[in-house]
Amino acid sequence: MEVTGLAEDYANLMARLKSGDLDEFTVEPADFMAFQTAYMQFESRKRIVGQAEKNGKIIYHYDHDQTQ
Repeated sequence: MEVTGLAEDYANLMARLKSGDLDEFTVEPADFMAFQTAYMQFESRKRIVGQAEKNGKIIYHYDHDQTQ
């Protein structure tokens, strides 16, 4: 899949995190640049929190309790 397509998928995943439709998703190292593109354009990106795992994987969730 091309980077643009992946970025659109990640934008959708982040929207689902925000709505509560999804609890978390994982970004593989090879896909990080596509994720980063979508992340930088996501309005509530400061609430998307990632936790690094082994082998460069990052698990993201939405912090619904964070105050701005």
